[in-house]
Amino acid sequence: MDPAGITFVVLTRDEERNIAECLRSLPSGAPALVFDSESTDRTRSIAADMGARVAVAPWRGVGPARAAAEQLVQTEWVFTLDADERVATPLAVEIAALEPSPAIDAYSIPRANYFGDQWIRGASWWPDRQVRMYRKGRASQKADNARRQAAGHVYYEAPGRTAELRGHVIHHSYASVDDYRRKFKHYTDAEAGAHRATFGEFVAAWLVMPIRAAWLLTWRRGVLDGWAGIYVSVASALYPAVVATKALRTPR
Repeated sequence: MDPAGITFVVLTRDEERNIAECLRSLPSGAPALVFDSESTDRTRSIAADMGARVAVAPWRGVGPARAAAEQLVQTEWVFTLDADERVATPLAVEIAALEPSPAIDAYSIPRANYFGDQWIRGASWWPDRQVRMYRKGRASQKADNARRQAAGHVYYEAPGRTAELRGHVIHHSYASVDDYRRKFKHYTDAEAGAHRATFGEFVAAWLVMPIRAAWLLTWRRGVLDGWAGIYVSVASALYPAVVATKALRTPR
């Protein structure tokens, strides 16, 4: 597949520290569209200097931003990417060698999530396979529920065949524990604000929490990633309980 036929769409807002490395990782010859949400730093100028097409619009959420950006794509294929993600070299090589049949509408791609400098393979963080590349207009956004959608946790589904690629995307998820805590608060606030929890949901979430933590640590091998894997496992188990607690307290 000629990389020139794939537009890499990157959503940004104040991503001057990430955007250059993100764009530098793209397959040679692939066009990039940076859909920016009114950054106040140098994100747009850096992207433009690197040859990306830049569009600007007010932030209305991940789903609406991705939909609006797709309308500006002029190639047959779309590849969605975040500014803190990189296309690993084996993935770029694999994409260039593709010869997709007309029956294939999309490709799912594994994502390697990093905590600081450490790749977390346990705690259900790997392979984190997601549809990232699809024919324009042939995939739609979905969310598990309204709470997840409010936090921007959406994914793509295609009506036709979805094939799997072996190469992966590198995701620099959290730079530090403080970064994790900041994003944890942001996402749990967003989910809690979209749904009022019942007392029963609150109790159930806290009863399940230690079971889920043990499952992530042992069966999903989070403990093998050392302190970072243990931290991620426990925090991931806490997440639904924290959302339920905040949602119970949120006035309506």
